[in-house]
Amino acid sequence: MQPFIADHLGFWIPMYLLALSAWACIGRFLMQVMVPHDSPNYIWRGFRLLTDWAVWLARRAVPSYVEARFLPLVAACWLFGIRLVAGVLMISAGLGPRITPPGAG
Repeated sequence: MQPFIADHLGFWIPMYLLALSAWACIGRFLMQVMVPHDSPNYIWRGFRLLTDWAVWLARRAVPSYVEARFLPLVAACWLFGIRLVAGVLMISAGLGPRITPPGAG
């Protein structure tokens, strides 16, 4: 039997990166209530480093009346949606892992 994870790194790496970014957006949304935007707190800077690109894209994808404080949530929703669609497409193309071993069934 071949290694399960190593055979599908092209599937796992993008899925984990999208999940990491989406959950970091949720963390950023929750933490922004307690921390000022320009805080030197290293956790806050880490959230911003991981999510600035997604929030920047969300700012351009949604109407201007959406408040800036909700953009991390919008970005998280987009990232979770992209992850779902990409996962389904990759699995249907045979690039993702299978639950049953090949040839069993």
